[in-house]
Amino acid sequence: MKTGKVSESILKRSVLRQIKTKREEIISGAVLGGDCAIFSLSSLAEQGALATCMQESAVLTDAFPDVWPAVTMEDLITVCVNNLAVGGANPFAMLLTLLLPQELEEPELKSLMAQAEATCKKYEMQIAGGQTLTTQTVNAPVAVITGYGVTSMKPGKAKPGQDVIITKWVGLQGTSYLAKRYKEGLCSRYPAYYIEEAASFDKYLSIIPEAAVAAKSGVGAMHDISKGGVFGALWELAESAGVGLDIDLKKIPLKQETVEVCEYCNVNPYELMSGGSLMITTFEGEALLHALNEAGIEACIVGCVTDSKERILRNEDEIRYMDRPAPDSIYGAGKLES
Repeated sequence: MKTGKVSESILKRSVLRQIKTKREEIISGAVLGGDCAIFSLSSLAEQGALATCMQESAVLTDAFPDVWPAVTMEDLITVCVNNLAVGGANPFAMLLTLLLPQELEEPELKSLMAQAEATCKKYEMQIAGGQTLTTQTVNAPVAVITGYGVTSMKPGKAKPGQDVIITKWVGLQGTSYLAKRYKEGLCSRYPAYYIEEAASFDKYLSIIPEAAVAAKSGVGAMHDISKGGVFGALWELAESAGVGLDIDLKKIPLKQETVEVCEYCNVNPYELMSGGSLMITTFEGEALLHALNEAGIEACIVGCVTDSKERILRNEDEIRYMDRPAPDSIYGAGKLES
């Protein structure tokens, strides 16, 4: 496609016609020539406060399968919805900006928009606007998403004496991406069914169910464990509240598939993107564990919040201190031969 804004015919045919989900909170959404989206403040005020978040990534298409790291449009939107869920927000709208390389053809743009609409329909969100631009500055499709939701929950912070809970298993998102990208090499070492299971870990990506259970239980804080992995999330949790942590490394939940995939790819599973896992602090750790288990959600207590500034990691008799977050270890895996 030509550099610049996509043509009016392409915009109508492959972008606007894909948008079908509508919400009453949006007075004016994505239309030809529309300069802004307009939300109904009265409708939002009746439901609570406005919550918003942003996510960005290169996105996978058939024409650009080797972009690294990149995510599907569905996964990117789900991560954005996860961020809203941590704030107790019900999503209702999304702004979507697509920056496209010149080599991308219209059918692939249409496919990206269809994926976005299908995912938004699942979460009952309306694509309220955005931009679609072909540019020489990118060599793969890039999506920037701004999500909007309504919440009645006030944000909380971790407090000394609270338990630290982690749901499901860390490293799920990164394991899925690595298993798909390096499938051939991994299958030379492990059974194919084993690697296929690891690749399917993106089925766990949504944290909406556990966030909903936690929000009803009066938790101290919630944090989506995403880029930078569990070590990055622990540091951010403590730094934002000005507290310390005492964490048992052996209690941090890991799937064995994650261990094996990370060993092959030479990445640290504790610094690997962990979408699908939620970190929660609460004074009622055992009660929340029971509630999560009753809802069919795996979870465990990995440590506690302290009143010192020390962020301690215990590994049996060994004690070490957390460092500031490193870049997500998945970027190092890009150096492997696929």
